[in-house]
Amino acid sequence: MNLSLITICYNSQNSIEKTIESIENQTTNDFEYIIIDGGSTDKTIDIINKYKIVDKLVSEPDNGVYEAFNKGIKNATGEIIGVLNSDDTFYSENSLKVISDAFDDETDCVFGDLIYTNHKNEIKRVWKGSPFNKGSFKTGWMPAHQTFYCRKNIYEKYGIFDESYKIAGDFELMLRFLEKNKIKSKYISQTLVNMKIGGILKAGMQGLSKL
Repeated sequence: MNLSLITICYNSQNSIEKTIESIENQTTNDFEYIIIDGGSTDKTIDIINKYKIVDKLVSEPDNGVYEAFNKGIKNATGEIIGVLNSDDTFYSENSLKVISDAFDDETDCVFGDLIYTNHKNEIKRVWKGSPFNKGSFKTGWMPAHQTFYCRKNIYEKYGIFDESYKIAGDFELMLRFLEKNKIKSKYISQTLVNMKIGGILKAGMQGLSKL
């Protein structure tokens, strides 16, 4: 099963290397790696170009994270699409294998757990997921988007990210896929991603609380 992994970044010279090394250290190599850069002016591109694991690099200005995600999806050739953004890392060397192995013919998407850490690598929060049930989004439930892997044909059928959103486009997309269009999902009861606190994450969580 071929998988497309997307990283979006901008002026990420202090964090992009850890993200790439996390991907390079995965025990499976059945994936393509796409980086969508917003036109960095620091050393981000120089660092990316050191790594042969990067299959596609697009570096140009964009209008926000959801346009960047959509560029990645449009460039993806894999059957499955997921994201790991700059400053985030996989929780273990087996994370991608666990994700790939979770897919079967009856599964459209999978998602799991993640931890939030600060730059001292101290765990500050744990996002423990659960299986999707109809009406879950109304209770405040949502998957951790950084662990959300979905078949490309679902994006083709039901649409990509709505770029009119600034911080809640991931919530809207997963609600549209799971609640409205009833795609078949599977919850992986394992920690898959280590996410750094701050930036768009912090803003996004504050925005979601107002929905």
